[in-house]
Amino acid sequence: MPLLRRLPRRRLPQALRQAPSRGRRQRLAADAGLLAAAVAFAIPLVWLVLSSLDAEATLRVRLPKSPTVDNFSAVLTDEITFTPMLNSLLICGGATLLTVACAALAAYPLSRFRSRFSRPYLLTILFSTCLPITAIMVPVYGLFVQVNLIDTRYGTALFLAAAQLPFAIWLMKNFMDGVPRVLEEAAWTDGASWSQTLLRVILPLMGPGLAVVAIYTFIMMWGNFFVPFMLLLSPEQLPASVSIFNFFGNYGAIAFGELAAFSILYSTPVILLYILISRRLGGGFALGGAVKG
Repeated sequence: MPLLRRLPRRRLPQALRQAPSRGRRQRLAADAGLLAAAVAFAIPLVWLVLSSLDAEATLRVRLPKSPTVDNFSAVLTDEITFTPMLNSLLICGGATLLTVACAALAAYPLSRFRSRFSRPYLLTILFSTCLPITAIMVPVYGLFVQVNLIDTRYGTALFLAAAQLPFAIWLMKNFMDGVPRVLEEAAWTDGASWSQTLLRVILPLMGPGLAVVAIYTFIMMWGNFFVPFMLLLSPEQLPASVSIFNFFGNYGAIAFGELAAFSILYSTPVILLYILISRRLGGGFALGGAVKG
């Protein structure tokens, strides 16, 4: 019998042979882009840590020759750190509580009642978040002068709360839509009023939503420089976001080491706030077992 000839191997099409290599190149390009973004975010943080321990810090990222905590000792004073941080906590904390409370009261009817004006109202709220704060500061300053709210911490907190309220209402409404209405109906059957239903049923179930709104509002207020700079005049009432400007001296002289140390201290409350409530952010709504078929 004649020997059987070997069948020739079928070659894959050129596109199929290039597919794995093309996919590998795309993954490498994506990884390189993510690595570049991570480095871009990490370099300023590394500079903060290294410069805060360097007595001769500059804009260059370098290891300190002799690490020291003199920069922290220089800024840990009542005038530079403690009083401005307390003012920031009072202003931003009070404004955050006011914003969350008003957003919950405004989002409840928008989430539970249907009206022809609901969508235009929500779109108007969303549009108001796009207005630049610098465009309305001149009339706001004149209004604050007329009503004697200028150079007051509570007046500044009221304006910050009003500025963050539109987006807080939008977020709160979206979170409130995730709470089933049958829970409210069960509470109404037991004789609860709408306020009791909101406080004892809806808000406890949307704890992650409240945490998100509170964190976002607090962070936006904590880093706000322009509003307190315009509305507060007395040095003893300035928050930390404005007092950080004191590290920029005349003729371009900047105390980089003290600036880095103060920036780390200034970021601590926001980091601690996130750590304290981060467990609730990943848990989702506590609706397990709440609705029975």
